Amino acid sequence: MCGIVGYVGDREATEILVKGLKRLEYRGYDSAGVALINHGLVVQKGKGKVIALEKALKADGVKSNIGIGHTRWATHGEPNDVNSHPHLSESGKIAVVHNGIIENYNTLKKQLIERGRTFQSQTDTEIVAQLLEEIYTTSKGVNFEQAIRLALKQIVGTYGLAIMNEETPDRIFIARKGSPLLLGIGEDEMFIASDASPIVEYTNKVIYLDDGEMAIVTRDSYKVKTIDDYPLTKEVHELAISLDAIEKAGYPHFMLKEIFEQPRSIADCMRGRINPDTGKIVLGGIEDVIDELIHAKRIVIAACGTSWHSALVGEYLFEQLAKTPVEVEYASEFRYRDPLIGKGDVLLVISQSGETADTLAALREAKARGAMVLGICNVVGSTISRETDAGVFTHAGPEIGVASTKAFTAQVVVLIMMALELGQRKGILSQSEMNKYIKELSKIPSKVEYILEHTDEAIQKMASLFTYAPNFLYLGRSYNFPVALEGALKLKEISYIHAEGYPAAEMKHGPIALIDEMMPVVVIAATDHTNDKMISNIEEVKARKGRIISIMNDDNPEVEQLSEFHISIPTTADCFSPLLTVIPLQLLSYYIAVNRGCHVDQPRNLAKSVTVE
Repeated sequence: MCGIVGYVGDREATEILVKGLKRLEYRGYDSAGVALINHGLVVQKGKGKVIALEKALKADGVKSNIGIGHTRWATHGEPNDVNSHPHLSESGKIAVVHNGIIENYNTLKKQLIERGRTFQSQTDTEIVAQLLEEIYTTSKGVNFEQAIRLALKQIVGTYGLAIMNEETPDRIFIARKGSPLLLGIGEDEMFIASDASPIVEYTNKVIYLDDGEMAIVTRDSYKVKTIDDYPLTKEVHELAISLDAIEKAGYPHFMLKEIFEQPRSIADCMRGRINPDTGKIVLGGIEDVIDELIHAKRIVIAACGTSWHSALVGEYLFEQLAKTPVEVEYASEFRYRDPLIGKGDVLLVISQSGETADTLAALREAKARGAMVLGICNVVGSTISRETDAGVFTHAGPEIGVASTKAFTAQVVVLIMMALELGQRKGILSQSEMNKYIKELSKIPSKVEYILEHTDEAIQKMASLFTYAPNFLYLGRSYNFPVALEGALKLKEISYIHAEGYPAAEMKHGPIALIDEMMPVVVIAATDHTNDKMISNIEEVKARKGRIISIMNDDNPEVEQLSEFHISIPTTADCFSPLLTVIPLQLLSYYIAVNRGCHVDQPRNLAKSVTVE
């Protein structure tokens, strides 16, 4: 969602803030702004892209060594200049940037208006600046730090906050509850950000704030406390990402780069964890809880968006390979339906960022009810990785494109490895079966590379024919039903074409009414045990003149003959097929979006990391 960046040190703050905001653009935003201290607070902000903000700042020529910046994704109030961040108090002496939602802002706003305060915006964030000033100026013996703590105790909701006061021009105050914030430690300089991307260029030493914590940051010091004023000693972590990893490296878009990174990201995910020579899998992150996992009554998987689709693949994997009952939940619905989960159950949460608000809420609800909670995420140091009982990192590297690609395949790889290890430990899979599966799994990176090398051009041509199709239908069975959902989601996300994914057999129960000569139907026919049924489904589409695009194994002449267009992929074990079938669908959605002139890496209304409910 929104992005925060801050700097205090000896360098020119404006350049660092603008560069940081550009690195945060991938999160999705509609406006941007900065606040600087130069003989008083100076704010430049407005609706639109960071490049417009950069031009305005250059025109102003304001210099400073301290400042905070923000990219906003609207929650309260439409995207416009007034509602963009930073927000000022009525006197103009206090500036605030905020990620999250203040749930009781209406109540607080009414109280402050009754006390004579005037508001400029329709946002919940302005409440923070006005409340702070009210407490600071009307409470005897209260300094600004104390005023922040008192204000935060009145606020209900989630926040990542960075605050400046022109009366304390050498420091930035930050606080967190439910929205990520980290502090980067440099040499006589400090950096603040909502994720690591804006600061990795300057330092690899960071401190992660936890919920209920705040910090007072100057150029050469920081103090971390609880909101109740209890001092804390925080561990300094070393960032695992590099600057090169968050650059485009010559690709026109991050999404295309990340699609083509998948042979490496899949291999990195498996590195050190599978051994084709011994037929063993070792996942150190869950080793301490493996007995509880073996004896679990069931596994519940909670996730959102693309991660929910990988969870659906996980359901097939755990039930087939480990004979363990699995339920898959939308994390956004999990805690609102009084879930029946508790001791003896395992909740497995999946999130690329490790900060997804709904997934975190599901995690906390399950823990409160006595369930063991495991996590699969990509970002070391993320909230989910810190709050789960155990888990596995995907090691996919930074994913900048809003439409997730390599995170999906990495998550599926982790789920495959977990299911195989659990199946072996439970005695479901023999050693010979494990040897076969692990040898085939080790070949997946090279097979993905083959698909990328041999299908990219054909998919570009195919995309040109369907660029302006009004609708798409995606059909799959078994392991590839979730891939149909994921392919449809990718097309919707970045090209704004309406698309639906369905289990192929369900087509007869409604969607078949939509099929005519204007309807492209993407059929995923790459699992041996469902191939005959998929051929029947293709026949039904063909009889109604649907435009058939098939993703098929390279030895499937019946499907090829029935299809108007086909993309052949290497054969693999049915349970590994989503790792291959999803690749052409990612490319198809990408090239259609490019042809339509869509902003591929920053699709409208979307955010990379959804940190509000």
